[in-house]
Amino acid sequence: MSTTKSVQQVLPPVPPHMVGDGFRVHNFFPSGYEMGLYRMSPFFLMDYGSKVEFPPSDTPRGVGVHPHRGFETVTIAFHGRVAHHDSTGNSGVIAEGDVQWMTAGSGILHKEYHDMEYSKKGGPFQMVQLWVNLPAKDKMSPPKYQAIEHGQMGKYELPGQGGVLEVIAGEFNGIKGPASSFTPMHVYVGRLNAGAKLPISLPEKYNTGLLVTEGSLSINGSDHVATDHFALFKNDGANFEVETKEGAVFLLLSGEPINETIVPYGPFLMNSKEEIMQAFQDFNSGKFGVLED
Repeated sequence: MSTTKSVQQVLPPVPPHMVGDGFRVHNFFPSGYEMGLYRMSPFFLMDYGSKVEFPPSDTPRGVGVHPHRGFETVTIAFHGRVAHHDSTGNSGVIAEGDVQWMTAGSGILHKEYHDMEYSKKGGPFQMVQLWVNLPAKDKMSPPKYQAIEHGQMGKYELPGQGGVLEVIAGEFNGIKGPASSFTPMHVYVGRLNAGAKLPISLPEKYNTGLLVTEGSLSINGSDHVATDHFALFKNDGANFEVETKEGAVFLLLSGEPINETIVPYGPFLMNSKEEIMQAFQDFNSGKFGVLED
C-alpha cells in the first residue's frame, strides 16, 4: 500500500471579484470549483487576493460593517496592511507576515480596510482569508480574537539554508504554531529558496491543499504548481515532498474533516435552516453588538 499523499488536481485561479472596494479575490472554494462543500473541511472558504498594486489614496479602501456567526475567519497577510475593528472592542493592524484569527462564534460585527499608512503610500497587496468551520457544539462559543505577529510563529529552518517553514497552527517536526483551533489542523507558510526540497507528513484522512503565492514548485517530483495555483490532495497517504527550482512561497492547509451537515447562507455558517433564520433574527435585533461603519 502506498503511503504517498498524491495530488488530485492543480487548479488555476478563477476570475477575480471585488469584496468591497479594497479586496480583489479569487474564490478557490467553495464556489470557484465543483469540489463540494466538504472537500476542504474544516476550511469552508478560501478567498485569495493575488498580488495587485493599489495606488495611493487618502480614503482607505475596504469592507464596511458586516456580521458573522458559526465559524472563524483567518486572514494571512503576504503584502500590504489591513486594519480591522469588531463589536467586541478588538482592533489592530495585520502587517506583512502577520495573521488575524477571529472566532465569530455566537455572533460578531466586523469591518476591515486598508491601513491608513499603507493606503497613503499604496503598493503591492496580497492576502488570503479563510473561513474555518466550527463543530455544531462550538458554533455558539463566545467570540474571541488571536493577533499573531510574524515573530510569534513557530519556525522550522530547512537544512542547507533552504528556507523556512512558518507554523501558524498545528505542528511540524515538533515545532508548534501559536494559533489555537477548535478541531485539529495544520496551517503553514513555506518560504523556500531556489533548489530547496521539503518532505512533509500529514494524517492521511486530513483534507489538504496548497496555494503557491510566489514562484513555483513541484510535488512528489511531478505535479507542477505555478504562482497563484492551488493543489488539492487526495486522502490516499501521509507523505509528500515539495521542491522548487526558482524559490517559492506557499500556504499549506490540512485539517481533520468535520462530518456534519452544514447550511451556509451569506455571512453565516450553521447546521440547519432554522439556525440561519435565528442568526438573521439575532443580527437584526442587535444581539451581535454595535460597530460604527
